[in-house]
Amino acid sequence: MIQTLRNAWKIEDLRKKLIYTMFILFIVRLGSAIPVPFLDPTALKAMISSGGNLLGYLDVLTGGALSNATLLALSISPYITASIVIQLLTVAIPALERMAKNGEDGQKKLKKITRYTTVALAVLQAFAFYTLFRNGYYAVTYTEGFAGVLTALAIIAAFTAGAMVVVWLGERIDEKGIGNGISLILFVGIVSRGPGAVYELTQYFAQGPQYYVLVPLVAVLFVLLIGFIVLMNNAERRITVQYAKKVVGRKMYGGQSSYIPIKVNMSGVLPIIFASTFLAIPGTIKSFVDPMGTTTLGQILGAFNYNTWLYAVIYFFLIIGFNYFYIAIQYNPIEMANNLRKNNGAIPGIRPGKPTSDFITKVISKITLVGALMLAVIAILPIILGNVAKMNIALGGTSIIILVGVALDTVRSLESQMMMRHYKGFLE
Repeated sequence: MIQTLRNAWKIEDLRKKLIYTMFILFIVRLGSAIPVPFLDPTALKAMISSGGNLLGYLDVLTGGALSNATLLALSISPYITASIVIQLLTVAIPALERMAKNGEDGQKKLKKITRYTTVALAVLQAFAFYTLFRNGYYAVTYTEGFAGVLTALAIIAAFTAGAMVVVWLGERIDEKGIGNGISLILFVGIVSRGPGAVYELTQYFAQGPQYYVLVPLVAVLFVLLIGFIVLMNNAERRITVQYAKKVVGRKMYGGQSSYIPIKVNMSGVLPIIFASTFLAIPGTIKSFVDPMGTTTLGQILGAFNYNTWLYAVIYFFLIIGFNYFYIAIQYNPIEMANNLRKNNGAIPGIRPGKPTSDFITKVISKITLVGALMLAVIAILPIILGNVAKMNIALGGTSIIILVGVALDTVRSLESQMMMRHYKGFLE
């Protein structure tokens, strides 16, 4: 990775793109330090540190912008939600499905729809946050009369504008920078929490000699976890495909052998995001109805706290379930089999048509199970470590998967850019 960056820096065009990307990411971090008026960051930090709710998860993704009550507090969460919603609706609504298959024009229309959906979700999410900040922990300065109305409008407008600014900056990286803009913004937000996580780990040394072993052990396990995620992201099952020969005029086409790559981690981090969001709902409801957990309902909802064993068990099975759900709506074995037959392709030893689709379904099902188990183990490992070692591990499995995935994708983007320019140092 370091060698790839060095080689890319030597090319003037790529160097300009890298500088532009870093400048945009600097603006994002600068926006994460601009405070929103009429909010008390101290109260917000107390709310988020209580744990077990959606706010703590969002605070990690925003790099602490939410707990500090800054302009980019929503960050890319409305855009991610809008993208997932539109992606699911594309499978359910024929008009959107036709639009998705309509080439570049269709993709532009889908992006526009996603952008409008992001605005609506940003307004809704900003209003929900304002209501929670006002009623949950009294973090809003003015709540009564005309001043209260202006305060509500200012907070909601600031959060919504910040979310759309992040989307716009991400699109600028897509156009003039390197890598996926939204993913890089998410990457930088999580990385910014790294020094704080390291500082929290070092504080355990003062709590007893047992942490002289536990802290280095946790650090080594996280390094091994990163290596395992890299291995998982690169692993794939290749289904061999043989294309029949055909004669067109005086030339013969086909006859070559190829393969269909089925990645072990086909769904990426989305099942973990779905499961985390789903399990964060009880904690968020608790913040609204009973922040201190004094009632029976508050105690029941508090059982879904991030650090409990119940949360880990349900989290494990939800990740597996959402992984199967996402793969089912993204991959159609019947369509894959039909495309092979149209292109005179066949899987050796498997007859075309239904036997081919059944074979592909069987392979995808096995690979999905392996990928789902890997994701689930990675996601719950920090929770298990935290409970066994009695430590609060700030960066979870979701954050690590996102960091590794974005880093690998960015390096691949750089390598493809250098390959297009026939860079001799890289090719050697």
